Amino acid sequence: MPRLFDSELYDRYMEASLKYAMVPPVISPDVPLRYYPEVDDYTMSCGMSRTPGGRIWLAWFGNEDGDGAVLLLAHSDDDGKSFSNPDFIIDPGFIPGGVHISALVGNVWTAPDGRLFLFVMQSLGFNDGRCGVWQSVCENPDDEKPVWSVPARLWHGAALNKPTVLQNGTWLLPVALWHRCLITVEQDHHSFWGRSKLFHELDGRRGSNILASTDQGRSWQLRGHVSNLFDMSFDEPMILEREDKSLLMYMRDNHGMTQSESSDEGNTWSSPVKTSFLSASARFFLTRLASGNALLVKYSDPIVSEQRSYLTAYVSKDGGATWQGGLLLDERCDVSYPDGFQASDGRIFVQYDRKRESGEILLAVFTEEDVLAGRDVSGKVVLKQPAIQSYSARMEVFSSMKIPHKNKSEGIK
Repeated sequence: MPRLFDSELYDRYMEASLKYAMVPPVISPDVPLRYYPEVDDYTMSCGMSRTPGGRIWLAWFGNEDGDGAVLLLAHSDDDGKSFSNPDFIIDPGFIPGGVHISALVGNVWTAPDGRLFLFVMQSLGFNDGRCGVWQSVCENPDDEKPVWSVPARLWHGAALNKPTVLQNGTWLLPVALWHRCLITVEQDHHSFWGRSKLFHELDGRRGSNILASTDQGRSWQLRGHVSNLFDMSFDEPMILEREDKSLLMYMRDNHGMTQSESSDEGNTWSSPVKTSFLSASARFFLTRLASGNALLVKYSDPIVSEQRSYLTAYVSKDGGATWQGGLLLDERCDVSYPDGFQASDGRIFVQYDRKRESGEILLAVFTEEDVLAGRDVSGKVVLKQPAIQSYSARMEVFSSMKIPHKNKSEGIK
């Protein structure tokens, strides 16, 4: 039976506790064994980036996709073949009354100058109606002991995806401010979903917002906004700059994806419309490749289009008007939340999660030519490679191995 309670009184508790979500999160190198994936048994994709020195940093969310979420970071110095134990954790902890400050949304991104940026959302519980994007910068991401700056709060909302660097050098960071129907602190309080009376002053900005920086991330200014008026979800927007400098933004809705366009560097946006292609309601990955073409990784289940399966990569040569090729990365169910980068040698790295609870973070490596051909033509394709695995996922692999049995008469050699 759902827990029932006085929502107005709970709102008062929220209002008195919001100050705790404004304290800068700590990026700690002291990661409790409790949050190692072999113990935590929960792996939800966050993001991945490569440094100038070739180190790959991978971030994921531990504990749950909810108010108890924490963010973890690990690295690889062998091209993603293996990853370290967790190097850092952001666990904002509990406040008086037992509510957890969540670190539920974020990403890692290497700026053009080589600095590693970490974006993380901090909220009282799951979604207090305001949330907040925090930014920390690492100047030495290839060192043995990387140092992170004290996180600074940029604005409200959540930034799940990477910034886009425009041709004129401006950085655009897409930020989602979740709709009122998604406001709740403790997710098991079902009767409270969407009933909070806090932060009505932000309602005009709910949806996808644009933060812009003209000084390489030292400061950010709020630009345009667009809202999915129907089938609203978590938005999770990503931006592509076309050759003519116009912008294409894809967003998530409850039944797939929508798109909006801007011709003034993100200050104003067209009303969103459904994309011409189908996909699941889940995070996708969009980026510009070194060739000038664009890459999109989305869900392409041939039977149930809204299923999180058939994670597939496509290339566009016309700024997102059409998408070509189609390299299948993973056909299984419960694969989601891709993110990645293109290395200097042209290889494309994409990480994503599978199953989350008792699941794993997996890695795919391929080239633009592979995507256009729809198969491995480069000889460099790597699919379904484990990066971060829960204990359950490791046991699943072990149990599926075919171990030859010897006859008793053969003895032991």
